Amino acid sequence: RQASGAASGNTKTAGGQEAKTDVPEDFDIDMDAPETEKAAVTIQSQFRKFQKKKRDEKS
Repeated sequence: RQASGAASGNTKTAGGQEAKTDVPEDFDIDMDAPETEKAAVTIQSQFRKFQKKKRDEKS
């Protein structure tokens, strides 16, 4: 399985042109903040539900 987009470092579009990214190289997120932890848990939970649903549809 191939990674896509910024995760794999691929910034070229289908036409071969360089894509502009709006993601700053340096970001400031407080990893110790309770809100950050809560958001991470929520995202992970939703992703696991998505994976389970996707896996169940194939069966």
